[in-house]
Amino acid sequence: MALKITGPFLALLAKFFSGASVRWIDCHPDTCQRIYFANHTSHLDALVIWASLPPEVRALTRPVAAKDYWTAGRIREYLARHVFNAILIDRTEIKVHQSPVDVMLREIGDKYSLIVFPEGGRSPTGEVREFKSGLYYLAKKRPDLEAVPVYIDNMNRILPRGEVLPVPLLTRVIFGPPIWLEKGEPKADFLRRAREAVLRLKDL
Repeated sequence: MALKITGPFLALLAKFFSGASVRWIDCHPDTCQRIYFANHTSHLDALVIWASLPPEVRALTRPVAAKDYWTAGRIREYLARHVFNAILIDRTEIKVHQSPVDVMLREIGDKYSLIVFPEGGRSPTGEVREFKSGLYYLAKKRPDLEAVPVYIDNMNRILPRGEVLPVPLLTRVIFGPPIWLEKGEPKADFLRRAREAVLRLKDL
């Protein structure tokens, strides 16, 4: 019962601090398996996207998060593991035979969706940096999954680098039309197209 209460409460708290307005453009909330991929400026990005989803979709969506940050303290670790069911990636032990992509795909099976940040880390300026290859390999290994671009605006001001407590400000979370890896599409072309899909949402 505690977990059922904590999840909705955490979602409400995230919405309060972010004042998030949520828009879906040429895309609708759905419980089908998806890869939500977004720009990244704050440790709260994954939580805010997760909180922006309807409860039935949220229950089937797992954020990918840095293990070193989300296990630094009992409360953070409890929230990550037991409330929003994050997939924690150890960035210090990335191995060829067990890449983060393999870990993600094993964890979601045929049930869960993912929230990922293809930049690979938080942008210090708020600009959307070039995407790393992980999103391409996710799309290649699971071509059946919709890849849904998400743009988060203003989160770098709500919880700037080095700060512990969030500052209540307004932000926007915009979900755009899904994309797929096209047959024979080169990695660089797909990553460029995915980044542009996120950037297009910025001005909407």
